[in-house]
Amino acid sequence: MDHVSFNIKKGEIFGFLGSNGANKTTTIRMLTGVSRPTEGKAFIMGYNIVSQSVKAKSLMGIVSDISNACDEISAWDNLIFTAKLYGISKAKREKRAEELLKRFNLYDRRNDKVKEFSRGMKRRVCIAMALVNDSKVLFLDEPTSGLDVESIRGIHSMIRELNKED
Repeated sequence: MDHVSFNIKKGEIFGFLGSNGANKTTTIRMLTGVSRPTEGKAFIMGYNIVSQSVKAKSLMGIVSDISNACDEISAWDNLIFTAKLYGISKAKREKRAEELLKRFNLYDRRNDKVKEFSRGMKRRVCIAMALVNDSKVLFLDEPTSGLDVESIRGIHSMIRELNKED
């Protein structure tokens, strides 16, 4: 993708479609501050992703195409660890972890290691991790890749529900 330009309004759900190698993931990496834009500017809710990266990143949750959940620890511990990285207080992070795990129907399995989860359950853990900081912008890179139809529908429904809340 060269010379990409777009604006996304609050409340919109926006998706990149394109063939493999079309630089969709590269664009997401630039928008999330993982990679530096090669030219031009990128803003997240008014904050420049390069010069105001801390403010911009504090508003976003990111679900990469590859799981960032640690398979060797529990779903609960993954959320608590992520919340610690965001500097969320102990009381708030525990409350938020409980809320998210209940919302994604994972609370009963909160103490199970993520490696024991199905692919769809792992994706839900990753999305919960991305929301633990009460994200205002959620980036999902291939959120349903390799999932069964039921899991895909569940994630699509979840995204629509999250979008209605703000």
